[in-house]
Amino acid sequence: MTWAAPPARRCGWRPAPVAEAQLFVAVERENGSLCMNDSARSQFPFRLPARVPDMTGLRALAVLAAVGLAAALLVYATAERLLLTDLDGQLDRSLILSARAVDTEIERLRSLPDVAAEDARIRAAVAAPDDPKIIDTANRYLEAVARHTGADQLYLMDASGLTIASSNWASPESFVGQRYDFRPYYKQALTGGRGAYYGIGATTRRAGYFQSLRIAVPQGAAGDATGVLVVKIELQALQDTWRSAELATAVADRDGVIFLSGVDGWLYRPLTPLSPATIATLSAARTYDGVDLGQAEPLLAGGAIADGNGAPMRLRQSAIGPDGWVLLAAAPLAPVRASARLWAIAAALVAALLTGMLKIWHQRHELVQLRLRQSAMLEALVAERTTDLAREVEARKRTENDLRAAQEGLIQSEKMAALGRMSTAIVHEISQPLAAMEATLAAAGLTLTEHDTRTGPRIETARSLVRRMQRTVRNLKSFARRAPLTMEVIDLRRVVSGAVEIAAPRARALGIVPEIVTPDAPVPARAGPVRMEQVCVNLLLNAFDAAAEAGGKVQVRLGPGPVLTVADTGPGIPEDRLAQVWEPFFSTKTGGEGLGLGLSISRAIVEEFGGRVDIRSTPGHGTEVIVTLPPVDEGREAAE
Repeated sequence: MTWAAPPARRCGWRPAPVAEAQLFVAVERENGSLCMNDSARSQFPFRLPARVPDMTGLRALAVLAAVGLAAALLVYATAERLLLTDLDGQLDRSLILSARAVDTEIERLRSLPDVAAEDARIRAAVAAPDDPKIIDTANRYLEAVARHTGADQLYLMDASGLTIASSNWASPESFVGQRYDFRPYYKQALTGGRGAYYGIGATTRRAGYFQSLRIAVPQGAAGDATGVLVVKIELQALQDTWRSAELATAVADRDGVIFLSGVDGWLYRPLTPLSPATIATLSAARTYDGVDLGQAEPLLAGGAIADGNGAPMRLRQSAIGPDGWVLLAAAPLAPVRASARLWAIAAALVAALLTGMLKIWHQRHELVQLRLRQSAMLEALVAERTTDLAREVEARKRTENDLRAAQEGLIQSEKMAALGRMSTAIVHEISQPLAAMEATLAAAGLTLTEHDTRTGPRIETARSLVRRMQRTVRNLKSFARRAPLTMEVIDLRRVVSGAVEIAAPRARALGIVPEIVTPDAPVPARAGPVRMEQVCVNLLLNAFDAAAEAGGKVQVRLGPGPVLTVADTGPGIPEDRLAQVWEPFFSTKTGGEGLGLGLSISRAIVEEFGGRVDIRSTPGHGTEVIVTLPPVDEGREAAE
């Protein structure tokens, strides 16, 4: 393709304003030429094609034909593969159903020889084959059994292979007096106890499946009398069903000879050429008596299968039964290939149509692209300005969020300052009256006589309430005012012991006996003993209240290292409220008990010591608070 800028004098152009730049772009096609005016060419430094590609005439037809042919070949191959896969699935399902039908037909009389052999009339016939009365009784019994069970033939042979009794004893085709010692099923029964074989009947000339059973009747010192009981099952009904359903289904024996088939031309044909030894063995056993297997044409000659007219077919096969049989199912390939051709023709037409539409679209696209480029600069400027505005808006949003957060922080700080001032005022106003009340109650208790047993407990209850109010006041005082930080190396065991002693009245009132687990050796930590004891008391009181609510237990553990753990088996804290427990005046207790300052004060104290407080809780299982203090540097302490 040749690229060139056509002369401006040949362009009939019109102005097209673009923002403030007032660019003038002329795009016009004159006899296939594309052109721009001088102003537009200065703004767009690219070269235009001298002519738009025009796919017409023989070249366009060649492209359409090539695309259509390629699409047809591809779709034909894909459709044929998919249709063959579907056909294989149908054939496999047909194999499963046919295999079940064959197995059902054979297995329904599998146990008949065993049942009939147990009858005394059969065993008497084996023991006395020359007694006409016994043989007559056996004949009638076999006839009745065959009639009731649906067996085609049921007959009894002696040890030499001579038939002595049969279910068809009264018919012209009676087996009585016939010798079948050449049959494989007879030899198998004598040597292995059982036998099975498929072949054409030597007497009836009808094919069937023979199942045999050896019978041994003890005769004292003379040894055992031996006989062979045989049941014959004709599978002609299956073959007739396949033919009526027009199913190309067949069964071949272990030597590859088809003995059941829904296609007449397949019957008694080998799948592949038979060896002379195999033909001799089948002839000696008279398996397919009257069939010249040496002259029969193999069904799978050349590895392919065809119907009676020579049309190719799709073949699937599987092994069935214990006799080494092979079940075959086939279907013609003509419908598959016809469907694939239809799909290929449709694909070729669609591909040609799409290709033509694509060529038209391509030509229009060339023109549209030229017109779109005149707005590229304006769009770039607009996009850049939009990005700047977006950054500015985002910056303003961040500033507003920061200002809002700062304002909320100031409000919260002012609230906390007001609470501090209120706490100081409360402490100042009521601490001395509370102390006076406690002293007055104590003095009143001293003046009581020994016989006054009612007033004393009431005074003690009032003192307990006063002391509780004093503890609340002290908590408020600690929260509102920062006490001077004094730290020393302490033994955490003593802290735990003192805290447990302080909280013991509360534990007894709630009926809780805390479990204390401390090591034998000292547990050193650098902290303020009084304030650390306050932390432990706060945690214990919280644990007692939680355990009492759920009827649980409380455990206090030390170690390893300066780590204090207070655990309870109370109701626990929901996960969405764990982050709030550190906030002042937040409490999970019901009924207005507690101010919600214990954990907040405890955390502030521990952090002043350089430690941390962690809390883990599982709703319904309890809560665990872990206080971790920095380890004591013994060398530094010794130096100090």
